[in-house]
Amino acid sequence: MTFAPRLRLFDSFAVDVRRGIRDSCLTMSSNRSTLSLPAQQMPPEFDDTWPDEESDPHISKLWAIHRTIHNLRGKMSKQQLDASDVMSDEFDEGTSLPPTYLVLKVASDIKENTLTWLIDKIRGKRRDGGAELIVMRQPTDPEDGWVLHLSASKIKFLETAEEMELMKVDKSGVIREFTVNQLEDFVPEGMHVDDLLTLAERQTIVRHELENIRALAEDEHIPGYPTYALYEGQSIFQVCVKWKIIMKVYPLHDQEHLKKLGKKWYMSPFGEQPIEEIRLYFGEAIALYFTFLGYYTATLIVPVLCGLLQLMVYSDTMSLFCVFNVVWVTLVLEIWKRKSNELAFRWGTIGMTSLDEPRPNFRGSMGYDAVTGKLQPQHPRYFTYMKMYCVSIPIVFLCLVAAFVMMLASFWAEEYLKQTRASDDYVILVPSIVYSILVYVVNCYYRVLATFLTEWENHRTQSQYDRHRVTKLVLFEFVNNFMSLFYIAFIIRDMDMLRSQLKTMLIIFQLISHLQEALLPLAFKYYGSKFAALKKRLFSSKKRPKSKFYKFPTEEQLAPVLQSLPQIPIDDSRLPDATKEGEMEDYEGTYDDYLELFIQFGYVFLFSPVYPVAAFWALFNNILEIRADAFKLCKIFQRPMSRPVKDIGAWQRCFEILGAMSIMTNCGLLCLSPELKRSAPDVGQVEWVLFFVFLEHLLLGVRYLLHITISDKPEWVRVALAKKNYDSKQALKFERSQKSRRLLTRKFKTIHGTHSR
Repeated sequence: MTFAPRLRLFDSFAVDVRRGIRDSCLTMSSNRSTLSLPAQQMPPEFDDTWPDEESDPHISKLWAIHRTIHNLRGKMSKQQLDASDVMSDEFDEGTSLPPTYLVLKVASDIKENTLTWLIDKIRGKRRDGGAELIVMRQPTDPEDGWVLHLSASKIKFLETAEEMELMKVDKSGVIREFTVNQLEDFVPEGMHVDDLLTLAERQTIVRHELENIRALAEDEHIPGYPTYALYEGQSIFQVCVKWKIIMKVYPLHDQEHLKKLGKKWYMSPFGEQPIEEIRLYFGEAIALYFTFLGYYTATLIVPVLCGLLQLMVYSDTMSLFCVFNVVWVTLVLEIWKRKSNELAFRWGTIGMTSLDEPRPNFRGSMGYDAVTGKLQPQHPRYFTYMKMYCVSIPIVFLCLVAAFVMMLASFWAEEYLKQTRASDDYVILVPSIVYSILVYVVNCYYRVLATFLTEWENHRTQSQYDRHRVTKLVLFEFVNNFMSLFYIAFIIRDMDMLRSQLKTMLIIFQLISHLQEALLPLAFKYYGSKFAALKKRLFSSKKRPKSKFYKFPTEEQLAPVLQSLPQIPIDDSRLPDATKEGEMEDYEGTYDDYLELFIQFGYVFLFSPVYPVAAFWALFNNILEIRADAFKLCKIFQRPMSRPVKDIGAWQRCFEILGAMSIMTNCGLLCLSPELKRSAPDVGQVEWVLFFVFLEHLLLGVRYLLHITISDKPEWVRVALAKKNYDSKQALKFERSQKSRRLLTRKFKTIHGTHSR
């Protein structure tokens, strides 16, 4: 972007801010006497009367922001804005450094010109492809890599919050897009402007700016690495992460806040989850997962009671239990959609679409977006569809066939061993053990393949990328976890074997999940640090030993670009937190958590007539799961970045497909049930099958009827969205009428309501 458009953009931004603050101040001070500002403080664009700052401290806060933007705009007009200018409104020499919002660890073997280029990009001007962030350095040994702390100015936070269309609650309680020229509408009495954005929102803003550092036309490759090519518009941050130039990037925990949250969450076994506090701290994606987990766990109580009732009292009512289960599944999923939309409206994410801001790894030539007019990467959508349908889908299909053949080979080998060496039970278990190991290994490789294919397809938004990646992975997991049960149920037709296999897979699956999620991370965290320290002592003999009196490199020994960065004092409390959390395991998202629920959901409802107690084990597991997942987020993993979502994405469709399949599998199991067949000895085989085909279609019809009857959005949400749309149209209409009025007034030199003669 050239300097002139950037200057005009910031110029109009500053004028809008001043005009909004001026209008709000005049409105808020309409009942007071107004005083003119001194001539040297009056912006040259306005010669209206401004209210006295001392008359209202709330106005003084807003006017301070106006004054900073005005000064910053003046510096830009002189082409003198650099990193120190951006930082100047936050701190001066001798004052405390701003808070750390992201920690970035750079490789120890990075070349000096690469480090200089990277830091210049992070703190440089936007017109030069920079992010205009504040960069501070942590005193470290160069052999361990450089650690940078990233922050931003108050002006940067407000400007980017508006650019990201951040949703905030105004004084009237309405959630709408944050705009700087209406800043006073979002800052109620008693709140300071600094408290407007939460810590998670500030971290998201800094991460957003870091990820959107785009390569310019002259950035042909990363300096110092000619083979690491760049193209215009590519995310420099993602390239540096790919080539291990940037080793880690993570936000810091707020220990005091985290301690309070933990007491209400994982330390309260039977208390209600503090969903709103989880959202404010971890973001919408994680809050929605725990909301779904709690909702799904509560809905399991009804199948548990029905299953226990069937076992203890009415052992011959398997058909009624089956029909009830499939109808209950449909109700649960439809009601969840309503609840999800309700939460999305309250959280301000219900308006997310496929036209939202592109994700950092989206590749394309730079151009102006047809909807927003912003300069963004552009890529034809039909190229993505061609890659999906011509390459990705055939590859995924072949992988599914290979997984199915591998499962059949395991059954055939086990059957062969039973026929040849029936007396040796241990040998018979060999095919199952080998199959389990192969499934784990192949699953790891397939996950890498699915991620590569989804990245190569080049989906525009993060939600689209997640949806297609989840779809590929779930298909493979479905074959590995459920096809053996289908084979036993409908090919071998051994109900006792199916019950035994289902019981074993469900209980072992849940035990392994708890072992992987809670016990192993704790063990690795405790013993891993000791092993790393021991390894460091044993294999670092060539390195100079470090004592407690070790001195970090002096200013003269540092690269010039590092000398220009403010250094965080050694006694600063954030340094031990940054070091400790940098050694924690990275949280990879909610995919594995949703996958665990998906597999459990299938075990419980796909074959419910065979093992009615499955719902009980699922309920017991989920009660522990809520606290275990909360504990690992607060204590074991690095703090994840906040990410807005409006629903659970592709998982909603996955659960719905399982719900529809449960109707077919349950009807099939009833049809094959010997107990039911003995209850109707006079019915022929054809009539028996046709009856269950009719029952299946009837239940599918009931499912569709429930789907169209239960609205996806509650009535009050639909009304609120319609009112919001109406208010937007009225506001636009009023703005146009005001512009037309001013235009006519200037053109004809008249006042509204009078006529020139």
